[in-house]
Amino acid sequence: MNKKDYYEVLGVSKTASDEEIKRAFRRLAKQYHPDVNKEPDAEAKFKEIGEAYAILSDPEKRRQYDQFGHAAFENGGAGFSGFDINDIDLSEIFEDLFGSSFGSGFGSNFGFNFGGRNRGNAPTKGKDRLVTLNLTFEEAVFGCKKSIHLDLNETCQKCGGKGGSNEKKCSKCNGRGTIVMEQKSMFGIFQTQTTCPDCGGSGTTFENVCNECHGTGFIKQNKEIVVSVPEGVDTGYQLRISGKGEAGRNGGPNGDIYIEFNVKKHDFFERHDEDIYLEVPLTISEAALGCKKEIPTLENNVILEIKAGASTGDKLKLKGKGIKVPNSLRKGDLFVILNVVTPTKLNRKQKKLLEELAETELDDEAVFKNFKKYLKK
Repeated sequence: MNKKDYYEVLGVSKTASDEEIKRAFRRLAKQYHPDVNKEPDAEAKFKEIGEAYAILSDPEKRRQYDQFGHAAFENGGAGFSGFDINDIDLSEIFEDLFGSSFGSGFGSNFGFNFGGRNRGNAPTKGKDRLVTLNLTFEEAVFGCKKSIHLDLNETCQKCGGKGGSNEKKCSKCNGRGTIVMEQKSMFGIFQTQTTCPDCGGSGTTFENVCNECHGTGFIKQNKEIVVSVPEGVDTGYQLRISGKGEAGRNGGPNGDIYIEFNVKKHDFFERHDEDIYLEVPLTISEAALGCKKEIPTLENNVILEIKAGASTGDKLKLKGKGIKVPNSLRKGDLFVILNVVTPTKLNRKQKKLLEELAETELDDEAVFKNFKKYLKK
């Protein structure tokens, strides 16, 4: 069954601001809170609202959702590989907006993680990174290799990513990884189960904190990443480099790197998707008499035959002379737009020839005759 559009779930437009999304979420969360709304579908609606907000409130996830839809978060999808929508910890979302009173006393009944289980020791995928890469027009059209340098979290080799040695049970949570608090609210008394702040949910601390990573388990390292840019990319196109992002925790896989391209405009060629447009100037004699005009294309120069009587704005198509579609054999077309240029600087000979030409009834074309009909007598 197809999932509902997240924007429709929150009742906002796709251009809604972060504040508009937050206001819509607060209103709907209070309306469908299961301890307030006793309708049969309240719990399902409440989960749906939380899921939509978890995606749209995160700039990176929202960008991926706008581009790929729900497929961005499904197994093997085009977006965040390894991201599971069921792993969203909504307790953090509700606590951030409503305080701890919107806790997990009812969360375990919904079938998703609401802070009620200890995930501190579970393998966790590393964070994804988004990088903007600037390209010239030629680099984007023909493809190239570019190097980028990023500061990335790598697993600390000294402690193996644990953060220290001589593990011991966390005294604050007694090894559970979570702590439970009780608080009164407008809806009654709620229990909130949250991740232990001392052990980060792992249930253990260390007698000896690693002096290399200072207990984080990660070391920041500058890495060179070679990007193979495919032919035909354009501004906004994204390329995913799998497994080259931030290191995972507890044996989890590395995150991914997303490269978003920004392509510089060309001085003469104008791009429209895989097609390109080129304005070709003609003299009045070339336009009137016709000619064979040498013009540039993306790969070489070609001879274009211009028929007599050409006018400004006439469009000619050279099939297959456009841009290659990324990861495809298909190519776009080159469209030539003619521009008949009226001379502004004439020498004596040119001026005399034009004056003689003007006396030969050049205005005998039908367009001139039709125009004269409307001249006032």
